Amino acid sequence: MGRKVVLATCTLNQWAMDFQGNLDRIIDSIQQAKAAGASYRSGPELEVTGYSCADHFYESDTLTHAWEVIAELLTHPACVDVMVDVGLPVRHKNVTYNCRLVFLNGKILLIRPKMILCDDGNYRETRWFTAWRKPRSVEDHYLPQTIAKITGQLTVPFGDAVIATRETCIGYEICEELWNPESSHIAMGLDGVEIFVNGSGSYTEIRKGHVTRDLVVSATARSGGCYLFANLRGCDGDRVYFSGDSMIGLNGCIVARATLYSLSEVEVVVATIDLDDVRSYRTLIRSRCLRAAHSSAYPRVQVNFSVSTSDELFLPSCSPIDFNLPTPEEEITYGPACWLWDYLRRSGQGGFLLPLSGGVDSSSTAAIVYSMCDLVVKAVANGEEKVLEDVRRIVSQAEYIPRDRRELCGRLFHTVYMASENSSQETKARAKLLAQQIGSYHIPISIDTLVSAALGVFSSATGFIPKFRVRGGAVRENLALQNVQARLRMVLAYLFAQLMLWVRGRQGGLLVLGSANVDEGLRGYMTKYDCSSADINPIGGFSKTDLRRFLHYAKDRLNLPILGAILEAPPTAELEPLAEGGSLAQMDEADMGMTYGELSTYGRLRKIQCCGPYSMFGKLVHRWADSATPKEVAEKVKLFFRYYSVNRHKMTILTPAYHAESYSPDDHRFDHRPFLYNYRWLWQFRAIDKAVERLECGGGGGGRVEQSGSSRSTKDSFSSITRTSSRSSDASFVGSSSSDLQRRGVEVAAESVPPQLFSVIFGNSVVLVPGNASVYVATVE
Repeated sequence: MGRKVVLATCTLNQWAMDFQGNLDRIIDSIQQAKAAGASYRSGPELEVTGYSCADHFYESDTLTHAWEVIAELLTHPACVDVMVDVGLPVRHKNVTYNCRLVFLNGKILLIRPKMILCDDGNYRETRWFTAWRKPRSVEDHYLPQTIAKITGQLTVPFGDAVIATRETCIGYEICEELWNPESSHIAMGLDGVEIFVNGSGSYTEIRKGHVTRDLVVSATARSGGCYLFANLRGCDGDRVYFSGDSMIGLNGCIVARATLYSLSEVEVVVATIDLDDVRSYRTLIRSRCLRAAHSSAYPRVQVNFSVSTSDELFLPSCSPIDFNLPTPEEEITYGPACWLWDYLRRSGQGGFLLPLSGGVDSSSTAAIVYSMCDLVVKAVANGEEKVLEDVRRIVSQAEYIPRDRRELCGRLFHTVYMASENSSQETKARAKLLAQQIGSYHIPISIDTLVSAALGVFSSATGFIPKFRVRGGAVRENLALQNVQARLRMVLAYLFAQLMLWVRGRQGGLLVLGSANVDEGLRGYMTKYDCSSADINPIGGFSKTDLRRFLHYAKDRLNLPILGAILEAPPTAELEPLAEGGSLAQMDEADMGMTYGELSTYGRLRKIQCCGPYSMFGKLVHRWADSATPKEVAEKVKLFFRYYSVNRHKMTILTPAYHAESYSPDDHRFDHRPFLYNYRWLWQFRAIDKAVERLECGGGGGGRVEQSGSSRSTKDSFSSITRTSSRSSDASFVGSSSSDLQRRGVEVAAESVPPQLFSVIFGNSVVLVPGNASVYVATVE
């Protein structure tokens, strides 16, 4: 009986609906696996079609073309004398399943459907697929005629079975089945399965790189065995980045692993496994042997094929390896850079354009692009021919070889500093110096003439001239003057993106990059359709706190000294004139009424721990007990939910961003919540007020708790807010006191509004509404 087997698991950078490219990469991986001596090759989930096909999985064409790819594989000379499993959608009895298809020498051995589908995070698998609900059961699947002609098979086994070769037994899990608390690898292992194979489509999130490793280690530590985990890599057409962390585990250790953050489209991980190591490990776990003695059997597909090698004496067995998981700073440096590269080379565009302000956010985006250029240069130096081919096509130079990251950045990356009368010389200088250090093609421009022209049109039509707050204008005027600057910058960004390569004598256009972080999205601290509106946003999934840590790391790692000065500068939108004495009138955290640290806390509680206003207060009143009274915590929570609900509509138009943070407010597929709220949260805030009363009375254990009246429960408190900006909200709050109304932009004399009424702005009208009415606010500008 053979003992040693050479197994290969593959990392592929597939692309949704790119059947030809996907086929080429699958064949390449099979050839590399065979060249390394492997007798078994496994690949990622849905590698034939690409994972992110979404509603294309409803189309018969998608399934038809997937079978056409299988036909090519069955007849390809590279697929001889090697057992292969690939991932694709299969329709069985008019139900579509997410499957692994195993074949050998032109014959299909098994189609194994996914038994546990994933529906959390960005996953929506039950929208397109159905889970196989017949454990340890197989049925006959009738093959398409074109496949039957090739294989000579009318039907093949379809269901939950394992494959028995001459010397071992191979079982299958698909992605979520490893994450599930009732993973089938335990039951399969008790039935004698020694090699577990998992084709996965697992995307990355910051600080979660350890999860897959821990699961593979745990799966093989409890009852022994070898685990082949294959994962996708890169951007296959959506907001997520597949981490490519394919690996091979053995008896509680990792023995082989793919390279993280690589630009290679195909990477094959190979390990030589001594099956006696699995058998000895299992024999020594006596409790496991007892359970195995009365385990239920899986259907076995008998295959007269040996995956072991006759030259096993000369093959050294694999050994455990040590590797370091990436830090959050490294995850930001390399993950979005790889994602940007995939998007750029597959978009048909000639580079990127970024409105560079010299602040933390836009500088983070610029540094990530520079990191991308660094990865490209290193990949070319390492002989990655596909990367070189893509670079030459993008820059329209057939003989070009990138050797310097700064020089490459000058070809691919364009930055524009869009100054207004409110911009400072300091930010202009920082933007210029950063552009010089990364080598981007940089242009400083002024938008004052455009702003004046827009205001001139308004003035000629209405006879009114709006003024900034510091010059005596009302809040509505102040907001409008900020918004016109921000939105004109977006228009200019796209103008420059379309024409800059024309100016430089090159073909194509540029992708506009955004630079709004995840916290600002959650709070709505941005102007709708301003220069944060872009084609893609590499930092949209990261918190401000993490971005600051990233810039500290990138300053040394990428040799960008100017990032130190950018980190020291106060964060400001620079949309208002300086206050008297030349001091900044607009500071981000003061503008928002909350710190970025608080925003991250709110975000994690809201999304990850599924907290509404009341339960969030219940957690924070203890967490912040040393720094805030219950009443202060209540006001903070209320303030957050007011801004969150009033600005939620902005999430519907967020620039597609690299998904990284588990509390992202992106409502594309990740965060499904309404965008039209009663921002007053009457019932929820009343519950908080009652809780505050009880806490202030010493817990309310023996005393009477008074009912909270509607006048108090619906009262808006903006004690931490002194002013507003276009980045904080395009809407004026309703339900405020008269002083709050003036501060938020509703110009109504205090004595003209009875206390039982509050005002709502609709267009140019002010409507008085009874104080106990429910008002639903979407967008008010």
